Amino acid sequence: MKRITGSGLAVTAALIAGAVYAAPASAAGTPTLVAASCATASAGHAHCNAIQYANPAATPAAPSGYGPSDIQSAYKLGSNPGSGQTVAIVDAFDDPNAESDLATYRSQYGLSACTTSNGCFKKVDQNGGTNYPSGDSGWGAEISLDLDAVSATCPGCKILLVEASTNDDNNLATAVDEAVRLGAKFVSNSYSDSESDFSSGLDSHYNHAGVVITAATGDNGSMSGSSAQFPATFPSVVAIGGTSLNKSSNSRGWSESAWSKGGSGCSSLFAKPSFQSSVSTSCSKRATSDVSAVGDPNTGIAIYDTYGQSGWAQYGGTSLSTPIITSIWALAGAAASGDNAVAYPYGNASGFNDVTSGSNGSCGTVICTAGTGWDGPTGLGTPNGTAGFVKGGSQPPPTNDFSVALSPTSGSVNPGQSASATVSTSVTSGSAVTVQFSAAGLPSGASASFSPTSVTAGNSSTLTVATSSSTPPGTYSVTVTGTAGSTTHSATYSLTVNGSGGGGTVTVANPGNQFGYINLFGATVQLQASDSKGLPVTFKATGLPPGVTVSSSGRLSGVPTVGGTYQVKVTATDSGGGSGSTTFSYQVYGF
Repeated sequence: MKRITGSGLAVTAALIAGAVYAAPASAAGTPTLVAASCATASAGHAHCNAIQYANPAATPAAPSGYGPSDIQSAYKLGSNPGSGQTVAIVDAFDDPNAESDLATYRSQYGLSACTTSNGCFKKVDQNGGTNYPSGDSGWGAEISLDLDAVSATCPGCKILLVEASTNDDNNLATAVDEAVRLGAKFVSNSYSDSESDFSSGLDSHYNHAGVVITAATGDNGSMSGSSAQFPATFPSVVAIGGTSLNKSSNSRGWSESAWSKGGSGCSSLFAKPSFQSSVSTSCSKRATSDVSAVGDPNTGIAIYDTYGQSGWAQYGGTSLSTPIITSIWALAGAAASGDNAVAYPYGNASGFNDVTSGSNGSCGTVICTAGTGWDGPTGLGTPNGTAGFVKGGSQPPPTNDFSVALSPTSGSVNPGQSASATVSTSVTSGSAVTVQFSAAGLPSGASASFSPTSVTAGNSSTLTVATSSSTPPGTYSVTVTGTAGSTTHSATYSLTVNGSGGGGTVTVANPGNQFGYINLFGATVQLQASDSKGLPVTFKATGLPPGVTVSSSGRLSGVPTVGGTYQVKVTATDSGGGSGSTTFSYQVYGF
């Protein structure tokens, strides 16, 4: 039975964080960008990254968008490349029309047939059998996009489609393992989920030495921290960004810029891998993207899909760029046994078209703005043939690297108290190095110390943050940095200095009747108060005679101008919000 999610292929509801956007409604006849219904998902479930360029003026019976010759020309792949390499596509749910729709696409462009009977196409469930999951029209569009993108890029490649039972992160991870078990050396994953949903152990399913595993960085622009998209952030996965691709009169015949919605970001979980030591990413941990290809649906490819759609459509998203890169890598050949293939492009940067314009966010740094060399939206750039995907060139040299972590990551104190945390380090590559510690972002009156002040990576130090009685209440982000030579890694400690409700017991000394006649001559008196927590206090007073004032430090001064007896109330409040008061009689004589 066909399973229709969302509203066919349109997404009209607000999308959850990390999912693609849905374009607003437009005037009749005006093209819009419409996210596939699989672009939304609940926590712990991946969403697809497919977006349709919907043009009401286009004829559904005819293809709209780039075709195989365009992709092969743009990335210098020759004519109808490929000779028997297998590209695995991992998606969720079933597209029962996958093979027949693929046949129509390939026939339209004069490509050789790719069927189950001739051994070119194979579809299995996540366990390698034919017990296919229930159908889903949104994921059906994603599947059509993936299969057609492989066909356009590498017509001579075989295609293995592995359908996970659902879009649950664990089912998709199982499908990746099955693709590798069935012999695939190139596995494309056009889906993503936020790192905030990461479950320990999922990364192991995407870590197969000698196998090229790619993943989309998402269609929601630059998203760092817990919103960064995995599996693209896994250090064993090639993170694929998106570009806008246009024909040009230059020598290449094409021009590219960063697609405004293509994903990038700084991981909050995974340490900076050694292969990124040769580029400046502005991230303390793993950064995405690694490489890119066309993803902008405005410059997308034609696909053919009859499961929830009426045939020809134009699609993009990093769901397009991911199978394109995977297929080009298949043309370059498999990674060497035991290698982490992600390092290959970093040793062959000259094999890519450097994309230097465009951005996918307003962060103002390299993680969301394209420029010379590596950048977040496009990585090292887009393929210039297959040279960037082979082992060789100037591979990144082995580096001595380390990581820094804090436990706990937050603490709460009253002014004058101290908080502590363990600063642990580990060796992430090479040999252990000596790591020295520093702290920044401390509030006024606070200081930080480390014991010991430096350690050999793999050992720990104790951070102590001491506040003073004058440290103002608030929550402060304290950055703890470990430094070894020119390499630095940081972790954040959230320090809360208590304010309201965090004060002590304040006792105000009653000065008694000690003013009287002498105040006619302007004498002064210093009020006194004690605080059970040793916090600083400030004074206020009401009922003073005209001409007499009190300072915040408790200094009564001035010349009274009107005689009489006054009932004065003095209140002292500490920096934590605790307060106390006293009342006394103030007599002024001599009038």
